[in-house]
Amino acid sequence: MGVKPVIGRKSNKNPPIFSHEFVIQNHADIVSCVVMVFLVGLLVQSTSPVASLFISLHHNVSGVEPSWDSPKGELFFYEAGWKDICAVFFYSLVCIVMHALWQEYFLDKISKKFHLSKSRLSALNESGQLVLFHLVTFLWGGDAILREGFIFNISRLWDGYPNHTMSFLLKLWWVVQAAYWLHTIPELYFQRIKKDEWAGRIRHAAAAFAFVATAYGFKFQRVGVCLVVLHSLAEFVAHCNRLNTILRGEREDYLNKFLSLVNGTVFVIVRLCSLVLGVLTFYYGLAGAAPLLLRVGALSVLVSFQVFLMFNFITEAIKQRQEARQLALAKPKKEKKEKPKKEKVKKAPNDDSDLPEVDQNTNKTLRQRQAAVKAK
Repeated sequence: MGVKPVIGRKSNKNPPIFSHEFVIQNHADIVSCVVMVFLVGLLVQSTSPVASLFISLHHNVSGVEPSWDSPKGELFFYEAGWKDICAVFFYSLVCIVMHALWQEYFLDKISKKFHLSKSRLSALNESGQLVLFHLVTFLWGGDAILREGFIFNISRLWDGYPNHTMSFLLKLWWVVQAAYWLHTIPELYFQRIKKDEWAGRIRHAAAAFAFVATAYGFKFQRVGVCLVVLHSLAEFVAHCNRLNTILRGEREDYLNKFLSLVNGTVFVIVRLCSLVLGVLTFYYGLAGAAPLLLRVGALSVLVSFQVFLMFNFITEAIKQRQEARQLALAKPKKEKKEKPKKEKVKKAPNDDSDLPEVDQNTNKTLRQRQAAVKAK
């Protein structure tokens, strides 16, 4: 006799090869194989020049190419060039693999633990990815700022323009920035994002990629890394606040109030610092070094972007406050139930009080005898 299948159990059949479901389920493995092809090509002498075009950083202006036997501590300086497009493509593949690893080994486990709805799950995946990216951007970019000495000597942001060069770590930082925002476009397909969310996320990624490409292409890498690091700090705090709201709900407790306060404070400080830094660099620092049209255009875009972010932040804060007020008014007030007052039982008037004391004792004795007789 054959074994009957269990009712309700789904078959674990693998989807057809090269189908949409197959590509989505195995996109990390497929992209990993492509990355391995480039790495193996780097080891083969005949394909090494092509593979190094995608893996290595080019446009070295220090006069010495980095190699395995380079002296320890030797600095190499780079500038922007067309070969960086190949590096951005390769590192966008690496970002896809890292995205899948972070999603599988961290975010998916959190979502299974909290049993979130579809809308909250989508928000968790988005903020979970961005909080890691902005943290890495802030730490890596902050380290580059300290190494380059921009924070202690702000005039280095514009001195020597347009002959600015980049260290190896700073150039790699810019390449990874562009690669990350480029990889978010195919991730919409790989992560099964709803079609109605595509427009907003594509606009976000396109705006970020355009800023990175513009700052990198027009040799504003020094002031650009400072602006991006400041922005990443605000975004990191904002997504931490959003993750707390997603996982813990909109409860009015001390942690929610503290994160909201920190988010608002950091947001305002970052916007003000970005405006001050932009005015110092584009209006004063680059005066005479860069064309007037380029300076005015860059400063106008920066100011417009900061005002746009501030306007959205204030509008969202007012909207949340109005919703909270409406919810508070909609809740019915608990009426206190009045306890019924106990009526005092008035004692029957005693007529013996009007009699003399001897007669009162006589009546009392008679009542006691009558009670004893009834008891028998």
